[in-house]
Amino acid sequence: MVQPSPDKIERLRHALEEYESGNAGGGLIDAEAEEAKAAVRSRALGLLDQRARSRKELHDRLVAAEFEPDVVEAVLDDLAGVGLIDDESFAREWVRQRHVRRGKSARALNLELKEKGVASEDRAAALEQVTEDSEEAIACHIAAKKARTLKSVPEDRHERDKFLRRIVGTLARRGYNQSLTMRVSIEALDARIAELS
Repeated sequence: MVQPSPDKIERLRHALEEYESGNAGGGLIDAEAEEAKAAVRSRALGLLDQRARSRKELHDRLVAAEFEPDVVEAVLDDLAGVGLIDDESFAREWVRQRHVRRGKSARALNLELKEKGVASEDRAAALEQVTEDSEEAIACHIAAKKARTLKSVPEDRHERDKFLRRIVGTLARRGYNQSLTMRVSIEALDARIAELS
């Protein structure tokens, strides 16, 4: 076992005495810096308690709350160091939940993650969960659900096209591409009209 030098032992003893006497500035712990970090840490943990967030989201919220940017960065580094901030995990969970529960397309999810400051490699890894088959299945489900709101057979082509635009709009807002959107919307509307006939 390596023994610390007498000089190092003396410095540690002196720092401990200063800390115990409440005069820790320049010692082992900077009390003022720790106090500033404590307020930022408390706010950051409160935000993370509501839902998972990306590092950029937390940074922007904390700076908007008028905390010093350098203190915010130090706290975010600490939180990342203990695994409370992890953009890769955040992106995977974001995609998983919003693709299945909200019916968002890969394109829409990529844009959302980009706005949240998630790096392109983390976005790409998270979006691997979304397949063409899963996108089509979810788009079909959304289109069929919207088509079920049609209560009677449209009287003419104009009324039919008006309802088709509603289904298309529902899918377009979730970021689905035009060809998939048109195909599944027409299929869902035709199936609903057949049910009602």
